[in-house]
Amino acid sequence: MSSDAIVMLKADHKEIRRLYREFQAAGDRAGKKKAKLVGQIIELLTVHTYIENEVMYPEVRALLPALEDDVLESYEEHHVADVLCMELAGMAPDAERFDAKTTVLIENVSHHIEEEEGEWFPQVRAGLSRKQLQEIGARLEEARAKAPRSPAQPSAMKKTIDAVIS
Repeated sequence: MSSDAIVMLKADHKEIRRLYREFQAAGDRAGKKKAKLVGQIIELLTVHTYIENEVMYPEVRALLPALEDDVLESYEEHHVADVLCMELAGMAPDAERFDAKTTVLIENVSHHIEEEEGEWFPQVRAGLSRKQLQEIGARLEEARAKAPRSPAQPSAMKKTIDAVIS
């Protein structure tokens, strides 16, 4: 895989979308399958939001100050996804709101991915050199290796985001 940060993050997005499609196609009576898929979604999103929050967003914020508002919005979108993941992680697949909560997660993250890929990534690619994107990519891979695989408590995630923003 390329060490270009944007290529790496888009590969994550592709896998996230694949899992979303599988969940949506699973049907109403696929409790075990849905539970497995949601577990995979939670793990992938937890890792993905962690590496973006810890590496990509601070780097872009420092190197491309014009994108600061976009970075701040992305942190908040990640916070919402993290809260939904945490709630889903503690939910049984036959819970009344399991499918609804998963659908809201899918809709929110899909919107976030569309914004990143359609607006934000092109601006980042235009503003950073190939070498910078590869260096960020290498740091993303390092962060991925130590990233949590299950969601943190919202207060812990908020502390992390607040520390990065400050």
